[in-house]
Amino acid sequence: MSLFMKIFRFILVLSLASNQVFAASTSTNGSISWWALIMTLFGGLALFLYGMEKMSSGMKKAAGDKMRSILSALTNNRYMGLMVGAFVTMVIQSSSATTVMLVSFVQAGLMTFVQSLGVILGADIGTTVTAQLVAFKLTDYALLMIAIGFGLMMFGRNENQKNIGESVLGFGILFYGMKLMSDAMYPLRTYDPFITTLAHLENPLLGLLVGAAFTALIQSSSAFTGIVIVLAQQGLLTLDAGIPLIMGANIGTCITAGLASIGASREAKRVAMAHVMFKIVGVMLFIFWIPWFADIIRAISPASTETGMANLSAVVPRQIANAHTIFNVGLALAFIPFTSFFARLIMKIYPDVEDEKDLTIATWHLDESAVETPALALDLARSEIARMAKITGRMMDGFIHPFLEDDPGADKVHPQLTIMEGIEIREKKLDFLEKKIKKYLLQIGQEELSDTQIAEVFGMITISSQMESIGDVMERNLRPLVTKKRALQLDFSEEGKKELIKYNTKVCKQFSRLEKTFSALDPKRAKKVMVKEEKYLNLEAQYRESHFQRLNAAREETVETDAIHTELLEMMKQINLHTGEIAKIIYDLGSNEENEGNVE
Repeated sequence: MSLFMKIFRFILVLSLASNQVFAASTSTNGSISWWALIMTLFGGLALFLYGMEKMSSGMKKAAGDKMRSILSALTNNRYMGLMVGAFVTMVIQSSSATTVMLVSFVQAGLMTFVQSLGVILGADIGTTVTAQLVAFKLTDYALLMIAIGFGLMMFGRNENQKNIGESVLGFGILFYGMKLMSDAMYPLRTYDPFITTLAHLENPLLGLLVGAAFTALIQSSSAFTGIVIVLAQQGLLTLDAGIPLIMGANIGTCITAGLASIGASREAKRVAMAHVMFKIVGVMLFIFWIPWFADIIRAISPASTETGMANLSAVVPRQIANAHTIFNVGLALAFIPFTSFFARLIMKIYPDVEDEKDLTIATWHLDESAVETPALALDLARSEIARMAKITGRMMDGFIHPFLEDDPGADKVHPQLTIMEGIEIREKKLDFLEKKIKKYLLQIGQEELSDTQIAEVFGMITISSQMESIGDVMERNLRPLVTKKRALQLDFSEEGKKELIKYNTKVCKQFSRLEKTFSALDPKRAKKVMVKEEKYLNLEAQYRESHFQRLNAAREETVETDAIHTELLEMMKQINLHTGEIAKIIYDLGSNEENEGNVE
């Protein structure tokens, strides 16, 4: 309640203050009060950015899960990906959110990097909707939208209505910020030095640099496009000056994406590089044709009977919004046939490497900034747990070797390491990731979540803990057992050796099956793992009985290796049990998602 009142009171006070500020800016014999102008301009920009954030946040909360499903289901080809990317970004009003989902899907194997490029191009189209909305002069209705959004947030009957209310509130704050910026710039209509400065922006290179620098500074191409449209609404900007500015904004926003990808996963770097390539190459292709492009925009945009500055004020805002949209649509249509070429080029810059090539212990997917959008944050947590599963699978791969051969064996991914050294390093990774994932999921748990999301948070905490336990089982037991085995200088019986190899193969295959199950939260596959768990428990009991029979027969190699043999069986049994527990959680989570979809 206090948060709502703070927002409402803040806007009310600013509304009253802005009128006084505007009056102060023009009261001194027609001169400009620069302090009042700058304060109002930056206050309006702050409200614009805050409104954008609130609108995007509400949209993502209301549609995040559905958009995630649409993205994962409808990106079979590049053209469908283009349309889906445009639609999803248009709804959630955040190309960065779309990018986050893309990265998680590529990492989970739900789509290829080539397919993601179509979605990236579509996302760039979706972001132009904001500029189209801003071009409509809706500032007179800003406080009404704020009131409606506030009412829905306060009195909405369910979570979805409250999320929609948050979007409407953000939309209203956005337009109120536009009003403040417009009011601040009004005195500049008659200020010749400012008008002369803006005229220089018709130089394409200068316009590009200004647009790129300002967008990179405020980290929002939508906000800068809004400022450009506000200038146009005051009759201060021509279309020929506006086009280089919005093209520069397109470059500025990919600079932001590039900086955000530093230290990120390889897939995130590829997506960021795709953004950079598409935008820079596109701008370079368009910049030499700006006069002709401007003529096309004028021809297809509504005309006005006004003259002079009034004409500019009436037609240029819509023309700039149309230029922004057509530029991104044209870019997408021009590049979509060549996504395979761009994918190959980007893959050369960031080539595939064997998993875990870097021995650094760090998270790859967890992004603190996504926590406020639970649907996306849960995707990232799932991707990190999928990485845990891959690391665990690597630990299990070949751990039986030191018991069967005299040599310690080389790690398949890091040949410079022995199998045991590889297991020990990965166990440290699992410990680290389990703690980080748990902390991240608990942060998500503090947000407003649906019942399904709450279940997923606690389910994934348990899954990460179970995987870490598998690592503990291997790391704690293997080295002492290998040391014992070497000291004996005796081999297992032939029958015992075959049984251990067979059981090891079954348990490793069971975990591999689980990895695939986890990526899609597939309850059917999870059920299969659960059935196999019981089967392998029976198989372990059978092998233990066979071992006891050989022990009773007083076979020397069986008697001498008894402790090692039974501990190995017990260790693999524990891995099977942990695997089964994870499968049960996945089954419950997957069934919850299916039931929720059926209800909808």
